[in-house]
Amino acid sequence: MDTPETAIGHETPTVGNPDLPPEGRINTVGHPRSVEMRGPRNPAIDSQFPNQIDPPATDVSTQPFFWSSFNISSRRIQAGGWARELTKQDFAISDEIAGVNMYLEPGGIRELHWHQTAEWAVMTRGRCRVTTISRSGRPSVEDVEEGDLWFFPAGTPHSLQGLGPDGAEFVLAFDDGDQSESNTLLLTEWFAHTPPEVLAKNFGVAQEVFADIPLHNLWIFPGEEPGELAADQDAAGVEWGADEPVIFRLSRSKPLIENSGGSIQIADSTNFPLSSTVAAALVTVEPGSMRELHWHPNADEWQYYLRGSARMTVFNNGPHANTTDFRPGDVGVVRRNYGHYVENTGDDVLQFLEVFRADKYEEVSLAQWLSHVPPKLLSQHLNIDEATLATFPQGTQGITPLR
Repeated sequence: MDTPETAIGHETPTVGNPDLPPEGRINTVGHPRSVEMRGPRNPAIDSQFPNQIDPPATDVSTQPFFWSSFNISSRRIQAGGWARELTKQDFAISDEIAGVNMYLEPGGIRELHWHQTAEWAVMTRGRCRVTTISRSGRPSVEDVEEGDLWFFPAGTPHSLQGLGPDGAEFVLAFDDGDQSESNTLLLTEWFAHTPPEVLAKNFGVAQEVFADIPLHNLWIFPGEEPGELAADQDAAGVEWGADEPVIFRLSRSKPLIENSGGSIQIADSTNFPLSSTVAAALVTVEPGSMRELHWHPNADEWQYYLRGSARMTVFNNGPHANTTDFRPGDVGVVRRNYGHYVENTGDDVLQFLEVFRADKYEEVSLAQWLSHVPPKLLSQHLNIDEATLATFPQGTQGITPLR
């Protein structure tokens, strides 16, 4: 018969198995049926979430689910391209950022429009021609490709057009979790809902000029692929050096951190001045490495996974610690000040974006913090001798180096 010290729920906690009652598969030894799953299941989904099906013993309690995916979002498809979105309506934890994944075929046009929120975007495939006009009235026409960003402050009118040979695929991040593709201010809708005599008076032409305007929005539609960039820039009256650039070549930028384990490249108002409400990091993690334990004090982190596979544990007071898995097309959200890491769990490079509703990128590295705590004080907290603590990283790593 079990003694009180060894009875189920009264085992002595150990490192990696800290809770009472004990959590996780490792605490079911002698009770093999404890892990059976005999009810209705979807094995395809189970296989995508090994850390949900079999969480680490260090996971405890629950918190709002911090995983979603464009892969489960409905696509709105029209001739010319498609889009799918994740807003707060779809992903309740995503208060600060709403995301849209869009594709435009070569020549495909996202019609002239503007938003009540700022639009930040990253190109993930192909090439795109971007047109806009600044608040000071200066036009911009630019071509962007994979790894490039653009940023339009709220109320900035713009258009997007796919270029050959592959068209353009990109992800938009709006600085409001409620922003949707369905609540965009569209050129065609404004024309259709303005009296013809007002249009005539505004543009100084006869009313008949507007007899054939579209009566319904175009949103995305096929178009003739544009010609040389310089020709469009001349036609639009682009003047160089007048305003802050609307694009930033993130993938070509100098990394903030780079080591054998990967790199972190930053785009925020310090190097992309126009991007005053969205900061971002492009994170690359080699197999066997991970994004170090850290947190962000100034904004929630909205993640978009570009390649590879990962697991992330999110820690909050309570304690609450939960782990789940991520793959290309997935989206994660980590509340500000919640501790977390992102580990490469595959044999390929892991790459993902961190997006923040903030003007500057900020983080607190656990390793950096502990390296500046008096060793005697830290030793008393962790029961680790000072000589061993001296071998800990003496500052931020960003990405753990390969060892």
